[in-house]
Amino acid sequence: MSRDGFSIGRRSLLQGAAGLAALAAMTARAQQAPLTRAIPSSGEKVPLVGLGTWITFNVGRDQKARETCSGVMQAFFAAGGRMIDSSPMYASSQDTIGYGLQKLGRTGNVFSAEKVWVSSLERGATQMEESRRKWGLAKFDLMQVHNLVSWEEHLPRLQAMKASGQLRYVGITTSEGRRHGEFERIMREHRIDFAQLTYNILDREAESRLLPLAQERGIAVIANRPFREGALLRTLAGKKLPAWAGEIGAASWAQFVLKFIVSHPAITCAIPATSKVDHVRENMAAASGKLPDAAMRKRMADYVEAL
Repeated sequence: MSRDGFSIGRRSLLQGAAGLAALAAMTARAQQAPLTRAIPSSGEKVPLVGLGTWITFNVGRDQKARETCSGVMQAFFAAGGRMIDSSPMYASSQDTIGYGLQKLGRTGNVFSAEKVWVSSLERGATQMEESRRKWGLAKFDLMQVHNLVSWEEHLPRLQAMKASGQLRYVGITTSEGRRHGEFERIMREHRIDFAQLTYNILDREAESRLLPLAQERGIAVIANRPFREGALLRTLAGKKLPAWAGEIGAASWAQFVLKFIVSHPAITCAIPATSKVDHVRENMAAASGKLPDAAMRKRMADYVEAL
């Protein structure tokens, strides 16, 4: 999810007059209202691109870094972004989010996606309350069982919290293709609102069973690790972006990959993480303009696989 460390590839893409024109167009698109998709269980619409915080927002008490992350959040909200995702696993990321929300006065605009990540049911209650305090919110929009840790204990409690109005949505998460069998079973047998999993232009195993099942069961899907924590874009940085990427308004590899992800009809939101304002604007611009159809999606996947 992190994209730090590959600015050189981006700069080379934007060199010269053509690059500056692409950057201007990208910025203009970022200022448009982003495309949205409905959460199946409620009909509420959320922008197709959100903001992850794994690694990038884990800055401890570094005040300069906190201010940088606040700037990222400000640009994210300015571009129409809503969903911010975090976890107790992400160390100081929750504090960083809370700092930014307080500074920007945007607690009413965010779609807060948090996780419970502890084996004990009782410690889970304490952990969720501590997370809420760090964010500075009255309640979370979405609470997810992180990587299915003790999901048998946590899921009934989350459902009860939703029923009592303490949460709006309930979900589960996994990453890097792990435990898909168990993930599928939970999706089939339990009423959940969200499933968060890894999906990008190279990691597409979810297409065979999990994404069709989400559509069948009316479950929203959050795509994590869209850039493989930056590794995917670092690999693509030295490769030529195809000219036909302009047909879907993709001016960079980041937009190319994000448009592939969010164009799948089962995907509700992708959550790339970044600590750079220009990157968050670039990401949000991917949630505008034309999205690829099935034929274009195949062309995109084939192209990247061949590189």
